[in-house]
Amino acid sequence: MTETAPPAPATPAADPPRGNPQARKRLLTILALVVVIGLVVWAVYHFLLASPQEETDDAYVAGDIVAVTARDPGTVLAIHADNTQSVKTGQPLIDLDPDTVNVNLAAAEAELARAVRTTRASFTRLGETGAAVGQAQAELDRATNDYARRRSAAAEGAISGEELSHAADAVKVARANVALARSQQAQSQTAVQGTDVGTNPAVLSAIAAYRRAAIARGHMHIVAPTDGVVAQRTVQIGQQIAAGTPLMAVVPLDRVWVDANFRETQLKDLRIGQAVTVTADTYGSDIVYHGRVAGVGAGSGNAFALLPPQNASGNWIKIVQRVPVRIALNRDELRRNPLRIGLSVTATVDTADRGGARLGALAPAAMRGTQGDVSADPLVEARIRQIIAANR
Repeated sequence: MTETAPPAPATPAADPPRGNPQARKRLLTILALVVVIGLVVWAVYHFLLASPQEETDDAYVAGDIVAVTARDPGTVLAIHADNTQSVKTGQPLIDLDPDTVNVNLAAAEAELARAVRTTRASFTRLGETGAAVGQAQAELDRATNDYARRRSAAAEGAISGEELSHAADAVKVARANVALARSQQAQSQTAVQGTDVGTNPAVLSAIAAYRRAAIARGHMHIVAPTDGVVAQRTVQIGQQIAAGTPLMAVVPLDRVWVDANFRETQLKDLRIGQAVTVTADTYGSDIVYHGRVAGVGAGSGNAFALLPPQNASGNWIKIVQRVPVRIALNRDELRRNPLRIGLSVTATVDTADRGGARLGALAPAAMRGTQGDVSADPLVEARIRQIIAANR
């Protein structure tokens, strides 16, 4: 039997051409043209049409942290505000135990009344010494006339020499009494000369002591020095605190600003008053804050460090420094979307307008907000006038 050879494998058919090379080349050419045109448009806008600007994300929200401290020692009786709560100027924050200061105030009131009465008695004594001077002068005149008569009678032998000697002694005594009365009058006049009851030094000293006691009593009621949000409350009810103890802080969030740390190479075109746009990480790019450049720092951060760099010694490597630039923000925008101190933001300064100054304006005469003056309390002054009038 003859063996037959196996059939030869079939030859695979050639692959058909994939796609159209010309169409793909045309598509890549169009894509390259689009990219080139996009780059040209971006370059024209960025270098020719867009407003020049400087941007940094090394920027943070800053603001005043108004410390509320104890002016006098005391025991905490009540706390009227806590962390995260908003307060208004003059709103009660903390009450301290007023018992001791109330006793001191009562003692000062009694001392003021005593000083008024003592001063009034001094004026009365001045009148008495004036009458005593007149009486002593009259006694001197009488003794002088009596001595003159007796001396004439003694010349005629009508009286003895002993009687004449007694008359002379009476004149000496009367003269001494006049000198004593005038000395007492001068002493009384010194205590009240040039003053009245209300302006006498003793009364003024008592008034000052009463005001001091009233001020100490006012310090027992601590109020908010400014509008803001309470933070860093450390005091507790019943705590015994000393003068100067930090109790809490009030942060006015409607007056915060941004400290943007620009590189020194970005400061060339920065001017005071240039417009700034700010976006905060906490809100994202949907909310944009608007502000103005308020000032440029007087030195870089390294210059005010605890251990500033000593570039004059050892090997030196140049490092681009950053200078803080203060940016004032719009208050209405801050009220709508409050920012917290320390938040990260991105600041973009429009440097097209370079007509502003390089340095900030002169500092204002008064700082933001004032602390209440207890010594000028009209109720305290009215009480002082009442005490003086009642003891006049």
